Amino acid sequence: MIADAHYRTAEQLLRRPAAPGELVVGDKVRPQWIEGGRRFWYQVRNGTDREFVVVDPAAGTRTPGFDPMPFVAAPGNPLEVPSPDGKIAVSRRGHDLWARSGEREWALTADGVEGHGYGYGPDAMSYGTLMRKFGLPHMPPALAWSPDSSKVLAHRTDQRNVRRTYLLESRPADGGAPVTHQQHYAYPGDVDMPLAELVVFDVEAGTTVRAACDPLLMPEFSPITAGWAWWSDDSTAVYFLSRPRDRHTLTLNRMDATTGEVRVVVTETGTGRLGPNQLIYGPPLVRVVADEVLWFSQRDGWGHLYRYDLHTGSLLGQVTAGEYLVREILHVGDGTVHFTASGLVPEDPYRRTVCKVGLDGTGFTIVTDDSLDHVVAVSPDGSYFVDSASTVDTPPVTTVRSWTGEVLVPLEQADISRLLATGWTAPERFRVKAADGETDIYGVLYKPHGFDPAGSYAVVDSVYPGPQVNRVEPCFDPGGMGLDAEPLAALGFVVVALDGRGTPGRSAAFLEGELADAGGLVDHVAALHELASTRPWMDLGRVGVMGHSGGGFAAGRAVLAFPETFHAGVALSGSHDARYIGLGWAEGVDGAGNHEAWKRASNVELADRLEGKLLLVHGELDDTVHPDHSLRLADALINAGKEFELVVVPGAEHLFLDRMAYVRTKAWDFLVRALMGVEPPAYRPAPIVIDPEVLGEMV
Repeated sequence: MIADAHYRTAEQLLRRPAAPGELVVGDKVRPQWIEGGRRFWYQVRNGTDREFVVVDPAAGTRTPGFDPMPFVAAPGNPLEVPSPDGKIAVSRRGHDLWARSGEREWALTADGVEGHGYGYGPDAMSYGTLMRKFGLPHMPPALAWSPDSSKVLAHRTDQRNVRRTYLLESRPADGGAPVTHQQHYAYPGDVDMPLAELVVFDVEAGTTVRAACDPLLMPEFSPITAGWAWWSDDSTAVYFLSRPRDRHTLTLNRMDATTGEVRVVVTETGTGRLGPNQLIYGPPLVRVVADEVLWFSQRDGWGHLYRYDLHTGSLLGQVTAGEYLVREILHVGDGTVHFTASGLVPEDPYRRTVCKVGLDGTGFTIVTDDSLDHVVAVSPDGSYFVDSASTVDTPPVTTVRSWTGEVLVPLEQADISRLLATGWTAPERFRVKAADGETDIYGVLYKPHGFDPAGSYAVVDSVYPGPQVNRVEPCFDPGGMGLDAEPLAALGFVVVALDGRGTPGRSAAFLEGELADAGGLVDHVAALHELASTRPWMDLGRVGVMGHSGGGFAAGRAVLAFPETFHAGVALSGSHDARYIGLGWAEGVDGAGNHEAWKRASNVELADRLEGKLLLVHGELDDTVHPDHSLRLADALINAGKEFELVVVPGAEHLFLDRMAYVRTKAWDFLVRALMGVEPPAYRPAPIVIDPEVLGEMV
């Protein structure tokens, strides 16, 4: 029997990411560097209370009761980007860039026009609906200041010939008649896509230097905000990565900031998709160090670092090697590179380990010599790092460490007592075989609150197919992996989440796959059967699936393609038809011009297979995955004579940010009816107000 209490607990867990400190205290330490990184401060939330702490690693001290105000400037304009010395700020006005110093303002550009302006990325990833909800006209400008505060790197975005798409806002905030919103939004295979024309402004001198090269292809994000373009340490040059549409070649270029001259520094060509990080949206693992370049490549089957000569582009040697994946470059100095790697902990290949090795490839050392997962923030001067160590069932312990691994200052040990009081139990990390019967795959299993091993429980697979991120991080995650797993367990479901083949974090071969595979759904089926074979309380006659965005696509795919396994599905903001999703997403996985692969990745083509129950939910103003994705699938289901449920949420964007409680409650109700065979309780969770300070963590 499901009662109000179940929904109240689910509501508490749903709120957790938006309310730090409410259920878990001391799990997140976000250092705010002061004095050039010699010291830092952070805050600890405990319910509505906040404690500020200042840390001096050199002295080995942690001092609570610190007043951060002397180190925090007055809040600035969120639409301005200040120079490193704080004297000048640059903002976007319309389609042009402007500079401001005190009361003085002047234009950096005056020729920006609709579809061909400065300081912004493609419309398709500009989150216009979300910005309007925040009362902002657009995102902060996409630009980067030179270290000496004299110049600004930006780009002119050319979308003039890119396909235009439209969204209808049925009930504007002013209560007036419906209005339309226009986007430039390229589909896979379109001839025209957004382009970025790199340009450098000398802010005081008023000069403009344009890169002497073809515009960069910009399928998704600004190359500046994505970290694909950055300044040299001496402010004389800009380095940027470029890639053709087939993504089979990756090139590092150098632009002279004074002349605009561009030369190729390093280039690599292969037969498959190349990128500077296995995680598609991860920061590029490329560094220019003195006269050399550190370069990420999967050429040996794993993701490793290589050295190239900065001037000749010749390969000098391989820096890292072995059956592990370099995840992040932390610091380079004194002939050594410090980095995190996954694959070095035998019991869990996803856990991240801090390592160091000489640039000549010698002296490989594991710095964090344990079996925990390590999330790291490095001080600006690179002399120490803040380390959060945990596993999925071990709450984080945060310390300051030296590069020898020595703990310089203990900071926080997470207190989960309030979380435990809700009935929460830590998830079980499991390893099973993929559908091939050979490959190990990993995931987590949440037992329902009040678990009784003699009982029988419905199962929900909480899915996200990647390939840009993992579904299950190897660290402690009391937020419930995207808001879904823990609330569902509180309602009485067994919840499973896993990473099948085609998702990142391991070898290059494991990452291979196409969108139609939906992150290895065939592996999910195999995993459910193997898990249930030793857990008789898992009722495989009552299996549901739930996911958001790409996970919405995967949830719909699961119900349509594997009806014998998945009996009910909730697809939130689902990208159900790859032929009409953002160009960068589909072409980035399946390649340019691969129309047959995009057709295979269309749930619309499988609509006649529906046997179970399906709930489609989409925001009316979703400018990331347009609502036509759910409507296309709905139309095909109607034509096939299938029963399903469809909810279009007025005014909502991709994340349902201000309708989160409503949408998740709708999903819970659907799964309770479909899998438990009972009516949901009368209790309705209250709307969740998002604290702007923690918004970035959720987005």
